[in-house]
Formats: sequence, structure tokens, C-alpha cells
Amino acid sequence: MNPNIRDMKGTWNRDLPALRLFVNIDHVATLRQARRGLEPDPVEAALLCERAGADGITAHLREDRRHIQDDDIHRLAASITTPLNLECAALDEMLDLAERLRPQEVTLVPERRQEVTTEGGLDVVRNVTLLAQAVSRLKRAGVRSSLFIDPDPVAIRGAHDLGADAIELHTGTYSHHPDEPATVRALREATDLGRSLGLAVHAGHGLTARNVGPIAAIVGIEELNIGHSIIGRAVFVGLAEAVREVRVAMDLARSPST
Repeated sequence: MNPNIRDMKGTWNRDLPALRLFVNIDHVATLRQARRGLEPDPVEAALLCERAGADGITAHLREDRRHIQDDDIHRLAASITTPLNLECAALDEMLDLAERLRPQEVTLVPERRQEVTTEGGLDVVRNVTLLAQAVSRLKRAGVRSSLFIDPDPVAIRGAHDLGADAIELHTGTYSHHPDEPATVRALREATDLGRSLGLAVHAGHGLTARNVGPIAAIVGIEELNIGHSIIGRAVFVGLAEAVREVRVAMDLARSPST
């Protein structure tokens, strides 16, 4: 684990917050599910990621169970030594699981069966009642809540009004247009707004070792969720090295001397 990691309760170092790397292991399970077998095992992958420098593990249990399975979540909760971030839709069956297992964090995400991957942030305004009930249930269970949203002021203020502990900013637009200054500026302004409201700020989607630098350099962000690029890179260099490459790029960008 990164020796500079803070706890996940939202206590801020206003000057230079530590930056955590949570590795999303969904696509290890995608490969396994291609043959409905036992290998590769996402739990084994998670343990390797921890040893390689990951500060936490993220897994998205989708309604259609296209990759991660319920058993994977149970085994992750019992096996890993870093925090578990369970990504899921705000559905009763998912919240029931969270109440039973009590992972350190649940990130509520939008979900459509026809999408290949999550294509945007939650519509906080349209789904305010559903999300309010979900956040309330997680609070009663003692589970930290995060909302996956676009870097939009309305969504950020909505997340604050719902009582969420954190927001995860969707970096998809940036990842598709990393050379456009406006995409980084939007994420920086969203981070500042979230922090001013007392929200912890995370970010993720489409980040790689090559493009993570400008996002990691936004000092208000305390956690990055990165998965697909790490698993894809692992085909060529191995999983541990793929994690280390991202870790190095993040730390270099966050270095005070950079």
C-alpha cells in the first residue's frame, strides 16, 4: 500500500492530498466469463494488484452479471487487505449486498444493459429520490457513499444535497480529447467545487498511464479508479508491471517538484 495513503473519512490536507490508485478488476472477470470457467480469477488479480502498489480494489457488479459475479464480491471482501470499492446501480439487490458485506465504499453508477461500458454520469436531478434512498441506506450501514457524475456543477451540488460522502468525476470526455485544455479545466473546476462543499473527489474512466498525468496533477483529487487500460496493458507486460506504470505516472504528476 502507498505509505502516504490517508484514511477514507474525508480529512483533508489542503496543500497536497495523497492520491490513491484503485484498480478496477472487472475485465479480468470479462476474460473468464468468455468461457464461463474459473480462470483468470479476479480475486487473484486483486491480490497481485495490491502487492504491486494499488491502494484499493474496485469491482462493478452489474445487474446483468456480464463480468463480476456475486461470488467474486464475497471473496474480494474476505481476501483483500486494501479497501474495496463496490460499484453498482442503486438497486435493492445491490444495496442488500452492500448492507451484508459492508465494503469500505460503494460508488453508485448509472447502468444500461445495452451499453458496452458506463457512458456517462448519474442524472442526479432526475433520480434524486432513488439516490437519496440509496445514500441513506448506505449511511445506516456505515458504508461510505460516492456518486459517479459528470463534472457538472448541478450534479455536484446535487450529490452534496443528497448527503454523499464523495463524488467520482467521469473523465470520459477528457480521455477522448486529452489535448483540449477545456476538458482538464472542467475537471479542475469541478474538483474545486466539490471540495468547497466538503465532498471527497475521485475520478475515473478511460485513464491510462499515458494520459493520467494532467488528472493526477489536480491536487484536490484523492482517488483514481483505473481498470481497462491496466488489464489491457497486462497482456504485454504483466499485471504487476501494468499497475506500477500507472502508479509511477500518477506519483510523478503529483510530485511537488513537477
